[in-house]
Amino acid sequence: MTEFNYAHKNTENGERTTKTAPLNKPQISEEIQALRQNAFKAEIPVSDDETLNFLCTLIAALKPCNILELGTAVGVSGAAMLQGCAFAHLTTVERDENFYKAAKENFKSLNIDGRVTAVSGDAGEVIASLPEGGYDFIFLDCAKVQYIKYLPRLKKLLKKGGVLLADDVLLFGYITGEAEAPKKRKMLVEHIKEYIAAVTDDEELYTTILDIGNGVAMSVKK
Repeated sequence: MTEFNYAHKNTENGERTTKTAPLNKPQISEEIQALRQNAFKAEIPVSDDETLNFLCTLIAALKPCNILELGTAVGVSGAAMLQGCAFAHLTTVERDENFYKAAKENFKSLNIDGRVTAVSGDAGEVIASLPEGGYDFIFLDCAKVQYIKYLPRLKKLLKKGGVLLADDVLLFGYITGEAEAPKKRKMLVEHIKEYIAAVTDDEELYTTILDIGNGVAMSVKK
C-alpha cells in the first residue's frame, strides 16, 4: 500500500510531526485545498488532514440538510462540508471580523455563497436566536472555553438523530495527561474536561471521543 506522509500539527506552539496516514488525505477540490494552504501559510487555524478527512467523510455519510458551524475562520471547513453534500445549507458564525470577510469572499469565489448564511458575531448570542431543532449537523470549532456553556443550547438546536461534532477536545494531549498543560491553560483544560464529562454522561446523547487530529467528540442526539 502506498503511504502518504503529511505534516500534522499536534502541539500548541505549532511544531509538526510526520505521521503515516494512507487513508487520511481529505478529498477536497483543488480550489478549497489552495485556500487551505494559504491559510496554513498565514497561520490561520484550519483543520488538519485527519480532522478534515473525518469531517468530510461524516458529512458524505450523513448527508445533512442544514449544517451549523461555530467558528468559520476563513471558510475552509464550511466549503469542504458543502462539497460533500450538494444539497446542504450552511449557517456559519465567526467572531473575528477579518476572518468573516475573508470567508465571505472565499464562499463567493467558490460559487457556494448562495448555500451559505454567514454571520458575524458572538456565537453565544447568535445561537440564542436560531430555530430549535433546525440542524442535522453541528460543527463546534470556536472558543474551546465556551463549549460547556453552549452545550445546552446546541442540544436544543439539534434534531433527533442529529450529530454534534466538537473539535480539539484532547487539546494537545493536555486532557489525557500526555502533555503537561501550561499554567495559563489550566482553566481551559478544566472547561474541556467538563464538556467531555457532560456529553459522555448525558442520557440524551450517544457520545464517543476519538483521537483524530487534536481530538473530536462526536455526539448523536437520541
